[in-house]
Amino acid sequence: MNPRVQTVKAQKDFTLLITFTNGLQKVFDVKPYLETGVFKSLKNIAMFSTAHAEYGTVVWQNNVDFDPDTLFLEGEKFSSGTLQT
Repeated sequence: MNPRVQTVKAQKDFTLLITFTNGLQKVFDVKPYLETGVFKSLKNIAMFSTAHAEYGTVVWQNNVDFDPDTLFLEGEKFSSGTLQT
């Protein structure tokens, strides 16, 4: 089992800065999902900004969430040049 989400910070470029329970930080790009199903509602930056860590994953105010394994496996290892705030 992969580590779970401990904290998350939504970025203005529709990425998430995630800290996992093993201490690793990754950046997950949500943009490829924004045209698909329930994720379309996250194109609204106000809604996207409601991202928070709950139940070991990322959840938004409208109850949209991601599989925590997807976040961990597809996220890019964080480096200070990764984010565009």
